[in-house]
Amino acid sequence: MKRLAVIFGVAGVSLSAVFVRWSTAPSLVLTFYRMAFSVLLLTPVAVARRSEFQLLRRRELLLCLLSGAFLGFHFTCYFEALRWTSIAPAVVLVDTEVLFVALASALIFQKKLSGRAWLAVLAAFGGSVLVALSDASAGFNTLWGDVLALFGALCMAVYTLIGVTCRRRLSTTVYTCLVYAAAAGTVLLIIVGCRQSLTGWGPVNLLAALGMAVFCTLLGHSVFSWGLRFLPPAFISTVKLLEPVFAAAWGLLLFGERPGILMALGGLAILMGIALYSREEA
Repeated sequence: MKRLAVIFGVAGVSLSAVFVRWSTAPSLVLTFYRMAFSVLLLTPVAVARRSEFQLLRRRELLLCLLSGAFLGFHFTCYFEALRWTSIAPAVVLVDTEVLFVALASALIFQKKLSGRAWLAVLAAFGGSVLVALSDASAGFNTLWGDVLALFGALCMAVYTLIGVTCRRRLSTTVYTCLVYAAAAGTVLLIIVGCRQSLTGWGPVNLLAALGMAVFCTLLGHSVFSWGLRFLPPAFISTVKLLEPVFAAAWGLLLFGERPGILMALGGLAILMGIALYSREEA
């Protein structure tokens, strides 16, 4: 039953692309709405555990704020990528985050990777090239969407690396509340700096952001954190590979988006690379 709950969590996360497609607000505004709703929904739980916030160290607080900033950048890039390219390549490319973590571990933290791990990285990189080539034939705008998705994956990798340090002592509730608030605050500063309006975008965008906060954040990412307490990390990492599959199915059913041959081959190579690396890491 716990494994089934995690699979439903993946299905919830995959709905993010659908909500973005239904929205009309700029990516920055939509990201702010999502993070703000997530903070509001978590506030009652945070209030109940307010004693944990009082024990926060300054370094932990700063790291959480930095982590949240990169999470805000991740969502903004991902949402914007979905404006330029189809759902399948955007989701597949943004899920290459684990491979950026692998490269950072090897290059920055001097962690030795096995031959299979490097093979996984190369397979995913080759798949990314195939995805880019499949979209290049559709024009520069579509290719720009792929670049944004990859940059979103890079931001997510930084968020993950910082989060590993923060989660050594902080509970999931404290960490997520601080991170989501920091993401909302970071995006809000950018919106103010760009003199972009937060209002006037219609109820459809509020509903889309609320849907993402409920299904993708609380019933998606939070389920993964819950599942790590009962299930092997390897299972969690592997089952997340279903997200592009679910997302591609949503794209086909709701928007009539059919992945081409190069896209399918590239996506398969990326998923195989991620699966192989997750297995090696486990």
